[in-house]
Amino acid sequence: MIEFIDATPLSMFVIVGLALGLAPFVPEPHLFEKTRMLFQGQLVKPIDIFDLLMHLTPVLALIFKLVRVYVYKA
Repeated sequence: MIEFIDATPLSMFVIVGLALGLAPFVPEPHLFEKTRMLFQGQLVKPIDIFDLLMHLTPVLALIFKLVRVYVYKA
């Protein structure tokens, strides 16, 4: 898995991370909505938790790629 992340260009992670992390753009991005629900204690439905994880995964992959590129210089 790390080989795949190292071989994939950073630009791809940025595009996918922003597109899926902020989708849908209107009325409010899912990550913002689900994070707000999490802090308010309203994130209780399994589908909402799954939705949060689905939209958060590309953003976490982007962060991991940035750490690999700029900290470990892989």
